[in-house]
Amino acid sequence: MRKARKQNGSLYLDVNGSKTPVWVFSWHHILPTGQRVRKKRQVGTLDQYKSEAAAERAVRGWRLAINSNEAHSFSGIRMQDLIEHFRLKELDGAGQNGRAWSTRNRYEIYLRKWIEPRWGKQELAAIRTPIVEEWLEQLQPLVKSSPVPAQQRETVKNKMPLAPGTKAKIRNIMSVLFNHAMRWEFTDRNPIKGLTRGAGVRQSSKRVSVPDILEVSEMQEILAGLQPRDRTLVLLSMVTGLRRSELAGLKWQDIRFQKLEIDVQRSVVNQVVGRCKTEASQKPVPLDEYTMGDLLNWYRETPYRDPQDWVFATNSSRAGKKRGKQPIWLETVMRYHIKPVIEGLGIVKKIGWHTFRRTYATLLKANGEDIKVVQELLRHGSTRVTMDVYAQAQMPAKRAAQHKVVEMVRTPVLPSTSQRSA
Repeated sequence: MRKARKQNGSLYLDVNGSKTPVWVFSWHHILPTGQRVRKKRQVGTLDQYKSEAAAERAVRGWRLAINSNEAHSFSGIRMQDLIEHFRLKELDGAGQNGRAWSTRNRYEIYLRKWIEPRWGKQELAAIRTPIVEEWLEQLQPLVKSSPVPAQQRETVKNKMPLAPGTKAKIRNIMSVLFNHAMRWEFTDRNPIKGLTRGAGVRQSSKRVSVPDILEVSEMQEILAGLQPRDRTLVLLSMVTGLRRSELAGLKWQDIRFQKLEIDVQRSVVNQVVGRCKTEASQKPVPLDEYTMGDLLNWYRETPYRDPQDWVFATNSSRAGKKRGKQPIWLETVMRYHIKPVIEGLGIVKKIGWHTFRRTYATLLKANGEDIKVVQELLRHGSTRVTMDVYAQAQMPAKRAAQHKVVEMVRTPVLPSTSQRSA
């Protein structure tokens, strides 16, 4: 059987039935009988692609697809169709048995901000590994509207590559979409994952910078400078590792004063109440008597202390009818109440709510705690996340470990008894 020749297809300018100038792509499709059939497809209007170079970029994936001659090539199923189906089956209809609301919300952000604008109109068969990889390499943060002149704003943007971690999340969500498509038999391949290890889209998730970790003395100074509510909030975050959404979702009925435990039942993201991130997140969190005493003091001080009340309910008059009926916005508390104290102390580290959780993991590791204990306290699904993502080795521990090796190298080895007698 004669091997089919590689083809590039043809891109040309034509007019549609309304006499509108459009770009058209044509190619030969090889039937199972070997017969070559001429096909064509409209790329877009001249207004959409103002130059031939722009239209060429739009059909790069098509050129790869026509040479594969796969049965599903140009089947008509676009990425936008797949995303809508994914929303229906995996996001909107997830309920309590599907993904947590915080996860669904994060998916929507990446879908609307990055994936839909670039790939929404592309057919699944036209989305290829090298093109997605090249697109990820060139991604830059989207610049919000600002008074800076457009030309200057573009110059600033060009100096800011998108963080590798963000690119990796975009890649992973695209892979999830293609897995969904394979499950529903919309396609038989996942170009993001590839057929073998290393064959898919390569994108490092390496951090641009190492997250800041607080020293114990810094933690003490921060706590000493805060008001009672904020001090209780920060202390809980520092010594339990509760996530921001879990802190916001605490109700007084979740605090087991007698058992010295917190029963984590829900999370609150953007004032939307949902279930916890994972099953492991719902495990009880132990408290010591000192921390429980601080919680008890706050319980006596807050006007909202019914079992169904939020532990950290909003008490601002600006909340109107929602006053006391919804949790405080923790990002607002961090910005206006906690960060000013941190800056006043001269601490220049980049600190957010997650900093306290990372510091907690690092201190547990520095204290020599068993890795399984650390995982359970942080309520991670696996120890790999605990060690690779959260915990960091502190300088004193690294210096002590290095010193042990130096002592081994520097200490002379005494000859054995047989060697001395010889």
